[in-house]
Amino acid sequence: MSDPLSEVVALLQPTARYSKRVEGAGEWCIRRDIPGEPFYAAVLEGGCQLMINEGAPIRLQAGDFVLIPAVHALVTASLDAAPDLPATLPTQLGEDHFRIGRQHGPVDLRMQVGHCQFGSPDAALLVALLPALVHVRGEARLTALVRMVGDEARSRRPAREVVLERLLDVLLIEALRSRGTPAEGTGLVRGLADERLAVALRAMHARPQHGWTVAELADQAALSRSAFSARFTKVVGVAPMEYLLTWRMALAKRLLRTRELSLEQVAERVGYSGAVTFSVAFARQMGMSPTRYARVGEPV
Repeated sequence: MSDPLSEVVALLQPTARYSKRVEGAGEWCIRRDIPGEPFYAAVLEGGCQLMINEGAPIRLQAGDFVLIPAVHALVTASLDAAPDLPATLPTQLGEDHFRIGRQHGPVDLRMQVGHCQFGSPDAALLVALLPALVHVRGEARLTALVRMVGDEARSRRPAREVVLERLLDVLLIEALRSRGTPAEGTGLVRGLADERLAVALRAMHARPQHGWTVAELADQAALSRSAFSARFTKVVGVAPMEYLLTWRMALAKRLLRTRELSLEQVAERVGYSGAVTFSVAFARQMGMSPTRYARVGEPV
């Protein structure tokens, strides 16, 4: 069967943009505006608090890993920082190595943080299938992966970009699957944690060209049609047919960009009976015809 999580990460095309070591001491606060970029952090020693997109503070401790597929406003602060503490400027100690807060004496925090970017034009579409926040505690594999990403980002070794691309693939998949059964939020990861829904999700990914109906997918999940539809919508966040349409469009856009298949072949690969039916669906979803998309790419 298909692995939906791996397929989504592969389509996202993650690339490393920046990775740095950070240490902190005393009271400090860092505020950043980030244009929807993926952010990750692993706390190696000590602790801090994180506020994401103006949400409630999250207390992090040694061994914690955080992944945010799309962050816009980020505040990182010491555990004892006052809410109105002015922003602190970090001091650079070396290449991709910074200290924040008190500049001398022992540190209260050591962490590795990084920003990456998704090369796929479908990033916004695909990120919507992922949880808004992944917070994993006590997964040594994730900490080791983050350290490897940081080390490789600072190196000048041959095939550096290829190695970074593979490491980020593994890091994202490991982080997302380490979530277990999330208590909150919706999305693909939570759907895959549901034994019944996971069967239907894998079936859709394995055979996107099949003319799936809600009834057939409900049979895959061994649920009644109404129970399946309600459960899928609640857990994944969208109705089954809407999820299938999203996935088919992401696949279609990738196939169109390669320009290796005819319009009829692309339509067949993503479950449409002909080029006309596919073109109408694509234009409704994307705001342009598939022929134009193949020629000019994403609308500005």
